[in-house]
Amino acid sequence: MKTHRAVRTPGGLSLRVDVRTLVVGTLLLLVALTASVVLIGTGDFPIPAADVVRTLLGEGDPGQEFIVTELRLPRVLVGLLVGASLGLAGALFQSISRNPLGSPDVLGLGQGATAGALVVIVLFSGTANQVALGALVGGLATGFAIYLLAWKRGVHGYRLVLVGIGVSAVVTAVNGYLLTKSDIVDAARAIVWMTGSLDGRDWDQVWPLLALCAILVPLVLANSRGLRMMEMGDDVSYALGVRVERVRLVLMLSAVLLTAAATAASGPVGFVALTAPQLARRLTRSPGPNLMSAMCMGAALLVSADWISQRAFGAGQLPVGVVTGVLGGVYLLWLLVTERRAGRI
Repeated sequence: MKTHRAVRTPGGLSLRVDVRTLVVGTLLLLVALTASVVLIGTGDFPIPAADVVRTLLGEGDPGQEFIVTELRLPRVLVGLLVGASLGLAGALFQSISRNPLGSPDVLGLGQGATAGALVVIVLFSGTANQVALGALVGGLATGFAIYLLAWKRGVHGYRLVLVGIGVSAVVTAVNGYLLTKSDIVDAARAIVWMTGSLDGRDWDQVWPLLALCAILVPLVLANSRGLRMMEMGDDVSYALGVRVERVRLVLMLSAVLLTAAATAASGPVGFVALTAPQLARRLTRSPGPNLMSAMCMGAALLVSADWISQRAFGAGQLPVGVVTGVLGGVYLLWLLVTERRAGRI
């Protein structure tokens, strides 16, 4: 059975479409949207899914419209955007490093964003917007440091991962030091933020993240061909006309920005960037970077985890970062057992 089909547009442009990848991506998107509708209807005032859809289409009563559009929809949109951003960033880093562990969680970008937020909380007692800005700056600074330290006539996979692990350890120690120097109120506030949560998110977090995704996602997709070529090695990519270092720098910067912005919006939500690309690759059975599938998988994972946290423990009682951490840990254990049985580790 053929899994690839060529599609020709009226303008003469020819595209090769992987049918399985398209089907998987569509199904994951439907799962994310369905989970979003169910999540919007979940809470102290339950709303049936049909009423949620009617309200989103502008046909609900005033009470439902206020609850849906002002209280619950922004939280769900932040969850979708954060999950998609982390899934895409994880796919980029894993493809660039050619290593399944090359995700923002392992490379220390989440810890760097946490350090920036902690500086604002502990040293300046900043507002929520200032904490988000601090997280963004901290993530960017950490990504820049990793790139410089990993540079040696280019940035290569294992060196990038090893440098990231080292930077992560250093930044984690700095975060611990900042917590020990803070007073009890700031420390409690910092711990809540460090867990990763969607509770209390509103439109102020939606618009900046949506604008950034609107810029970066097309930029990443425009360089996806070069990324696919780079998976065959730098020498082959150069021979095929890919400007390797330029493409790598653009994609790494995009991944760092996506991770930092997602962390600024929700706190450091663990394991989504690590697991979403791998799960998407297993479903699509495609060796490529699977960027769109990873985005849809990340969005579906995070919104589903938020629904689990609300249904199992009540809204606001268990941060979504705890749920993703548990699910991600189970996935890693399963992956290690599977790889060991296959004789690969």
